[in-house]
Amino acid sequence: MFGFGKKKEVEADQNIYAPVDGEAVEITTVSDPVFAQKMMGEGFAVTPSGGDIVAPVAGTITVNQGHAVGIRRSDGLEVLIHIGIDTVSLKGAPFTQHVKIDDNVAGGDPLVTVDWQQIKDANLDPVVMVLITNSKDQLDQFTINYGDTKAGAELGLATAK
Repeated sequence: MFGFGKKKEVEADQNIYAPVDGEAVEITTVSDPVFAQKMMGEGFAVTPSGGDIVAPVAGTITVNQGHAVGIRRSDGLEVLIHIGIDTVSLKGAPFTQHVKIDDNVAGGDPLVTVDWQQIKDANLDPVVMVLITNSKDQLDQFTINYGDTKAGAELGLATAK
């Protein structure tokens, strides 16, 4: 396990990993136009089949709000994982956090456990979106291999300018 009191170093990792088991799809297919029209940045989505949310990139946790987790990579790319559409209305109920602000994570590290049934019971879309929020200024290349995937599987690559 980790050395007690030691802070994990941030890896310079340009890979993008699946945040959850499911089907990786283009961000333009999600039902919320803010995300689909890339107003929040370039990205992709996964229609989840269940399981926990893991880090899609290596970096430092900058946002931790239950339904949303932010990670800043060592190259400056800022990545937001947004769990579901309109799930902020659930006031954090279906989400159990495994990280806190300033924690360093590697791709595939556990971030959030989700009670998917609560999201379904609220008639909300459970789609998990991964967005590079500073993509207009910082993103150089972005490629994703769409289709069925498992949490932590390598899906693609993002390079900073």
